[in-house]
Amino acid sequence: MLASVSVTQLGKILQFDGIRGYGFIAPDMGGSDVFVHANEFDGDESRLIPGAHVRFEVMDGGRGRKAHAVRIVEERDGERPAGPGAGIALRRAPPPGDHPPYDVLSADEMCTDLTEMILNNFPELTGAQIVRLRGDFLALARQHGWVEEE
Repeated sequence: MLASVSVTQLGKILQFDGIRGYGFIAPDMGGSDVFVHANEFDGDESRLIPGAHVRFEVMDGGRGRKAHAVRIVEERDGERPAGPGAGIALRRAPPPGDHPPYDVLSADEMCTDLTEMILNNFPELTGAQIVRLRGDFLALARQHGWVEEE
């Protein structure tokens, strides 16, 4: 049974199987991936490709979070197009000789940046592979103090 309250979010398609009619969305705000079924997409299913930006509502179901009212959103201001090799704007270390404090990210910011990079450069990865990469990288980042502890 679905909850009666839904929340509108933005995210990117992690994977979508057009034959089976379902896939997963990585929310821009971080957190667990969201299941999406083709019946919940308002448009041409062929546009549900890894890296596609979507606006969707989330409802909790008996098996986890589900997306509904899914719509493709056009490229957002200041964002690079998705696709292999497109990359993302990552925070850069200061030039040699300059030693101001580094920008330490929150775990959510790290996961968001990492998900963007993976989706843009490795769209063939499955949602499960991306989740595992994010988790392993976040554990490494915590071990080295690259992210703020909340």
